[in-house]
Amino acid sequence: MFPEFHSDNLSQKESTILNKMESNKEFIQSLLQKSPLTFQNFLKPYQRIQTELGDLVTEVSHINSVKNNEESQTIYSRLLPKLSEYYTDLGQNEEIYAALLNIQSTDKTLNEEQTKVLENEIRDFQLSGVGLNPTTKEELKNIRIQLSDLTNQFSQNVLNATNAFALYLKEEDVKGIPESDKVSAKQEDGTFKFTLHFPSYIAYMTYGENRKIRKELYDAYCTRAPENGALIEKILNLRDKEAKLLGFETYAHLSLATKVANTPEEVISFLDHLAEKAKPIAEKEYTEIKSFAKKLGETQIEPWDLTYYSEKLKKESFSYDEEIYRPYLEKETVIQGTFQFLEQLLGVRFQEVKTNVWEPSVLCYDLVVEGETRSRLYLDLEVRSDKKGGAWMHNWKPHFQDESGKTELPIAFVVASFPKATTTQPSLLRPSDVVTLFHELGHALHHLLSKVNEAFVSGVNGVEWDAVEFPSQFLENFVYEPKVLQLFAKHYQTKEPIPNSYIETMVKAKNFMSAMGVVRQIEFAKFDMLVHKEKPTEARVQEILNQVRKEIAVVVPPSYNKFQNSFTHIFAGGYAAGYYSYKWAELLSANAFYSFVDKGVFDLEHASHFRKTVLEKGGSANAMNLFRDFYGKDPDIQALLRLNGIAA
Repeated sequence: MFPEFHSDNLSQKESTILNKMESNKEFIQSLLQKSPLTFQNFLKPYQRIQTELGDLVTEVSHINSVKNNEESQTIYSRLLPKLSEYYTDLGQNEEIYAALLNIQSTDKTLNEEQTKVLENEIRDFQLSGVGLNPTTKEELKNIRIQLSDLTNQFSQNVLNATNAFALYLKEEDVKGIPESDKVSAKQEDGTFKFTLHFPSYIAYMTYGENRKIRKELYDAYCTRAPENGALIEKILNLRDKEAKLLGFETYAHLSLATKVANTPEEVISFLDHLAEKAKPIAEKEYTEIKSFAKKLGETQIEPWDLTYYSEKLKKESFSYDEEIYRPYLEKETVIQGTFQFLEQLLGVRFQEVKTNVWEPSVLCYDLVVEGETRSRLYLDLEVRSDKKGGAWMHNWKPHFQDESGKTELPIAFVVASFPKATTTQPSLLRPSDVVTLFHELGHALHHLLSKVNEAFVSGVNGVEWDAVEFPSQFLENFVYEPKVLQLFAKHYQTKEPIPNSYIETMVKAKNFMSAMGVVRQIEFAKFDMLVHKEKPTEARVQEILNQVRKEIAVVVPPSYNKFQNSFTHIFAGGYAAGYYSYKWAELLSANAFYSFVDKGVFDLEHASHFRKTVLEKGGSANAMNLFRDFYGKDPDIQALLRLNGIAA
């Protein structure tokens, strides 16, 4: 029923992709000869062959992310310009564009999903430069090939810089570090290795008592990949050229053409409104941390002290210590309990299957709904040196029905960088890791529960970028619900359930210093939107960031902090002029989440309504319309403020 994933023979995969691109071009030419052209005889097979190519490319990009080595880097880097050229040529093909317009005006059998596919395709062809003169088309094509190469370089530079740094510390330098992190860091020679990979970095910044070492780590972390400063200038310049060639005022306007928000001004106004509510509370929070640090003898608090003193204050305020939760959050138990929760919440059952995986610790499950196997999920959750940092959901195959009526089922990967199990200790998670797991599973469920029959708008395909985080943020909110925690928080040695007092403390501590977190996200989002409203030089990028910090930040970092050089979300990911999407989608997720909480969390009728109106619909309709179908009205900002513990 499901194809197996094979991680070997990358060079063979490369040649298969190259051949597929050529055969697709020939096949499209044969499709264009059909008369009359209809959705069934043209767009059905067209979606199928493009999906087949996308699936092949995903296999290589996935391996480059989870088993990164010289071969995967070389092959992926070699493929990128060719893929960019293929998709640019495709998007500028006048014959295909004319065929789409023809089908839109003559095919009277179109359903809602098919109408959306056509609308999206026609829009995307226009955004690809269809109708431009040959010289401009060629220029656009070259810009996209260059951008593909530059953004890949940006990402690789960050990974290389992250891997290149390590501190080997003595026993006296790891005072305050939790035992579980010390176990992960301990080397054969008795030293402790700390790196810039996030689980290692954040462990020292949160608990490490040696201020000089905290500063050394902070300095290394925020000055990674300095060569990316020049790349940012090139990337922004090329994006601006791309936007102008397509008739857009700026790249920010081009980016919003495929989103729910209409203009950069609308986004900035939304962010400023949130900042207005959050900043005064964030300032109070910062004053509280400074006063607390002063009480402990620290006269001047610096950015590398913030996480450390914040954690100490959290412990004192709530007797909260993330570490005391870790024995109750053993990875395997958390996974099983999460599946139990999802079965109770959404009626989705996870059935483990044995199949080919790229790493022994990877797990695989089939998703069963109402007795029917609907999709497949792979989980790759532990940190490895050959794996890119962070966490993500990667969709491999979408749910769709091909031209012969055969239904293909969806497959997705959820990848994270959780602490690694050792010979003496299993992988013990922090509460924040569990939030990450729920978040990525929210993305996965959005893709895997799709019942849409058209590949281009199935699952996460075709979902507006500023709404794609809605199901993931919705799901992560449940981590702090006592009813949910009780399902999986059990001590890994004694199997005792987590004490109720721990849950109460965790819930109270959830919004500790949350306004500072909100303000930081607004800072990133506004910076992103503003740099894409012009084509700034490297120096101007810094000026914009400084200006945004002056307006919004409550903690202004030192001038040497070059955070932008490792901001992969916007310079190497899909979030260019779209980072605000996290907060925009959180607005939707907060309203949806409280609709469940107000019904006592587990309400299968309400869950079924959510599954059918949002999760199963994928990108087959405008995200705001789907939200209204579920919720019955527009979202309210009060729910977002409530979620973050910010008084309106």
